[in-house]
Amino acid sequence: MQEAPQNCQPLIDVNIVRQLIDLQFPQWAGLSLAPVLPGGWDNRTFRLGADKLVRLPSAAAYVEQVEKEQTWLPKIAANISLAIPEPIAKGKPSDIYPWPWSVYRWLAGEPAAEARVDDKATFARDLASFLHELHQVPVAGAPQPGLHNFFRGDSLAVYDAETRSAIVALADFLDADTALAVWDAALKSKWTPPPVWVHGDIACGNLLVNEGRLCAVIDFGCSAVGDPACDLAIAWTFFEGKSRRAFRAALPLDGSTWARGRGWAMWKALITLEKISPGERKSSPSYRTLQQVLLDHYQANEN
Repeated sequence: MQEAPQNCQPLIDVNIVRQLIDLQFPQWAGLSLAPVLPGGWDNRTFRLGADKLVRLPSAAAYVEQVEKEQTWLPKIAANISLAIPEPIAKGKPSDIYPWPWSVYRWLAGEPAAEARVDDKATFARDLASFLHELHQVPVAGAPQPGLHNFFRGDSLAVYDAETRSAIVALADFLDADTALAVWDAALKSKWTPPPVWVHGDIACGNLLVNEGRLCAVIDFGCSAVGDPACDLAIAWTFFEGKSRRAFRAALPLDGSTWARGRGWAMWKALITLEKISPGERKSSPSYRTLQQVLLDHYQANEN
């Protein structure tokens, strides 16, 4: 079957998913089906019955992630204490949907939000423990960073021109000199130890909470092996003060890696802010992240 164009986004609704399930997995034809809200960007997700999740790429750019997760999630899970997605079936392309897709076990829990996290410092240590275990998972044959995961785990130099352009465009909304200092510090070093597994998208929407504690990490579509700095961005997007210090203390990473982590957090905040109308920028979570990064860089260089 010819692949749909890169920018093509097929219709993915309950009716389409019901047809796919009925045709390819008739043993599940009688199960209830409903969209999971809020929906994701890279994939559309639907709850199937009480204990299954259907996940379909929303565009061609995300199709490679299906095979990657099908292949590597079971191997990662064997080395991780925390729950992660468990693929149980792989759907095929068809006339009504052009790409492969997956069925997973349903994982209980709600996406992390500050109101649902009882103790952010404990949450930070639990997340650090997960990342430390992830860094110990064998990497032989694992995927390298690239377009399939938007270069998570690769050098930030990939986004150098984009970042510098955004700093210029947002000069009225930030301390451009400090932003450039953060970026230059991030580009100054490289990850020299052997590559390790990175999740690639450690964000509140991919961290599940049960009874106030971290209970699962989902969405490994941006995973690869390389520099773990990309997974540190949550230190500035979600943690602060005590919880950020707890997160950092629980991860055996050097100062240069944390500097690259600040770079990852700032890059994403900048490109997000650039798309927001000027009147709304200062109320954006990305503006708060940017301010946290700049302040943390200043404090790190004062000490």
